[in-house]
Amino acid sequence: MKLRCCSILVLVRRFHCQELPKNTLLSSCKDLSSLLQLHAHLITSGFTFNTSTTTLLINLYSSFQKCSFSRSLFDSSPNPPVILWNSMIRTYVRVNQHEEALKLYVSMLEKSIQPDKYTFTFVLKACTAMSDFKRSILIHEEVVRRNLESDVFIGTGLIDMYSKMGDFESARMVFDQMPDKDIVAWNAMISGLAQCAEPVKAVDLFKDMQFIFRINPNSVTLLNLLPAVCKLMDMRACRCIHAYVYRRVFPVSVHNALIDTYSKCNHPNVAHRIFLELTGKDDVSWGTMMAGFAYNGNFHEVLEMFDSIKRTGFKMSKVSAVSALLGAGEIGDLRRGKEIHEYAIQEMIDSDIMVATSLMTMYAKCGLLDKARDLFWGIKGRDLVAWSAAIAAFSQSGYPQEALSLFRDMQNEYSQPNNVTLVSVIPACAELRAVRLGKSVHCHAVKASIDSDISTGTALVSMYAKCNLFSFALHLFNKMPLVEVVTWNALINGYAQIGDCYNALKMFSRLRLAGLHPDPGTMVGVLPACALLGDVRLGTCLHCQIIRYGFESDCHVKNALIDLYAKCGSLSLAEFLFNKNDFSKDEVSWNTMIAGYMHNGLAKIALSAFHSMKFESFRPNVVTIVSILPAVSHLTYLREGMTIHSYIIKSGFRSHKLVGNSLIDMYAKCGQLDLSERIFEEMKNTDTVSWNALLTACSMHGEGDRALSVFSLMENRDIEVDAISLLSVLSACRHAGLVEEGRKIFHCMRGKYHIEPDVEHYACMVDLLGRAGLFNEIMDLLKTMPMEPDGGVWGALLDASRMHSNIELAEVALKHLVKLEQGNPAHYVVLSSLYSQSGRWNDAGHTRVKMNQTGLRKTPGCSWVEVKKGI
Repeated sequence: MKLRCCSILVLVRRFHCQELPKNTLLSSCKDLSSLLQLHAHLITSGFTFNTSTTTLLINLYSSFQKCSFSRSLFDSSPNPPVILWNSMIRTYVRVNQHEEALKLYVSMLEKSIQPDKYTFTFVLKACTAMSDFKRSILIHEEVVRRNLESDVFIGTGLIDMYSKMGDFESARMVFDQMPDKDIVAWNAMISGLAQCAEPVKAVDLFKDMQFIFRINPNSVTLLNLLPAVCKLMDMRACRCIHAYVYRRVFPVSVHNALIDTYSKCNHPNVAHRIFLELTGKDDVSWGTMMAGFAYNGNFHEVLEMFDSIKRTGFKMSKVSAVSALLGAGEIGDLRRGKEIHEYAIQEMIDSDIMVATSLMTMYAKCGLLDKARDLFWGIKGRDLVAWSAAIAAFSQSGYPQEALSLFRDMQNEYSQPNNVTLVSVIPACAELRAVRLGKSVHCHAVKASIDSDISTGTALVSMYAKCNLFSFALHLFNKMPLVEVVTWNALINGYAQIGDCYNALKMFSRLRLAGLHPDPGTMVGVLPACALLGDVRLGTCLHCQIIRYGFESDCHVKNALIDLYAKCGSLSLAEFLFNKNDFSKDEVSWNTMIAGYMHNGLAKIALSAFHSMKFESFRPNVVTIVSILPAVSHLTYLREGMTIHSYIIKSGFRSHKLVGNSLIDMYAKCGQLDLSERIFEEMKNTDTVSWNALLTACSMHGEGDRALSVFSLMENRDIEVDAISLLSVLSACRHAGLVEEGRKIFHCMRGKYHIEPDVEHYACMVDLLGRAGLFNEIMDLLKTMPMEPDGGVWGALLDASRMHSNIELAEVALKHLVKLEQGNPAHYVVLSSLYSQSGRWNDAGHTRVKMNQTGLRKTPGCSWVEVKKGI
């Protein structure tokens, strides 16, 4: 303090000796205290303040965020000239008091002070910040009336204002009418076009600027243009800009922007090369590269970069911390997550809302919900941003119920949630199929005039699509003034998820016709539609497009391609993609491959892939377990099933209903009905699927009475009975010969359960009645069927005819089966056996000859048993 006072005294002494002008003396003040002391000294020394000095003081006080001091100086000036009015308006704009700036402008006009071009430059900035379109138009009219529109500063301000308010047509009109455009005007127009839905025009304008008007772009030009390149996913344009930057000297911010652009164009390897070659990296460089890896799903690389930051002693930025926490959360590495948390505390950035939210998300994704909740309630001075972030954290981590609970708590404190809050809570409504609450949120968005916002609109479209309300989704989609690729993706994914392949592919075609380029999310949505169709040819065409757009390195796209080829029966192609050296596999990749093997009936290979996954240090998750247990069931590998059950207990997966349901099925198919019942009894949350699994278990073991007891208990506990429940209990009655009970349940389907019997229910009844020899009742039942009997119905009749030596009906059944299942030799074998039993040897021989003539061969039966880890 003493040193600072000495320096001030030296300056004052030099001023008295006329070595320094007053303005130079004031400008040399580096802090508010020095300025106040000098100002006080000048007043007490009796110096007269002219306009220049007063203007400087107003600007200096505003630079120290002391707007009230600036206003006091302004008010103390008698008849302030226009330059002082401009300085005061600028001061208000600088401290974000835009309403005060506009009030001062109005007061200026009322006092007949004529504004100049600088006045309008500052006033336009205030209107832009407030998004006050009405006043903006009035000010523009005033500019035109005063013939100032051709001024390059005002013109640039108008372009920026209209662009930020979404009126790109007016922005372009102002730009085209400017007689002399400098680089700042070009930059403003490129920025405006890059922000709107026409990024192609931004790139075209950039070309015109260089090749027609011969204006060289600067760093701001490139920073404004690169977001347009990201939207277009235009690698050619990106490489051209990269080459331009490479041949010249540009600041590190441009190189950081290139890293970001390559990452968002799905080329993180190129982005990483730029990062490694960049000299003078700053914290933004590290943060951008980590965010780029996270964007492309390369979470292990994100954590490696975090380790590099620690090793080099580089300061970790908030963006780096957020990306590192995202990486830890996505791969479920709690240890690394805690390590990043400790490092964030050391760097004193853990209280930042962005970092705190990422910490909540990380702990939630790692299963520590209480820790995530405690972090939220520990945030001091929770504002709307904090609430919105916490809701998003729980929603994105798979806890939609917790997100909705927080949303209700938030409404007690903040009655007006913003668009960020709505975008966070709408996916939770979709996840829980809470349509009523979702519509309520939609109403709020309409009242707040934010339903047309691209993020809110997209979230609403996605919610209605996930709730199968496509009429609402399409109505909202068609009303949106601006539709981006992500909005199209919401509809494509929605149609694909309900199996409506036609409309999913139709929306994809419409997206292309609209002149938009698909992104990786689009391909991840449309590939499952091809898989459902089993159209490998169309899938191959899409694969070619994926290669052309440079999406093949995207892990999610690669997983979707593996799934497509596996479901279309092209396992060799699926394995080729899976085993490629440049493919960074994750748990989803392994799950997709395991499911692909099971889809093609290769249970042993699926189990082998499961062991390879563990051998390569990948941790099987819930989806892995649910995918591999059917393989164990198919092979009846009880020992393997019990080993997996042990892993489930150790990993804490027992609480998942899907896992519990799969275990019930596995133990039942491995002959352990008692263990199936024990798993069911230990489940805390059972649903209709759980009860159906137990019913099916009792059915396959021929325990009809137990199945009926379970079904009765299901009804008493008001568990919803569906078509599968009834099919399972009918099947149990069939195996146990409980004709009367089965008949009663079947006849109650329409009246009591409001379920229309399908062909499988009829097949079950035919088998039940056939085993009891009630053939007349079977024929009456067949006549009442609302649909044509399928192979299952006629097969059941054929088996019943064999059991009771009813050759006449067996011949009728075979006649239909030959038409429906031409490649199945079992039906010929059954009839031939029936002829033999009845002594009709000629007919038996004739049936065998006919079977051989059609090229059919009886498949040899086989059975196996597991003994000492061997089969």
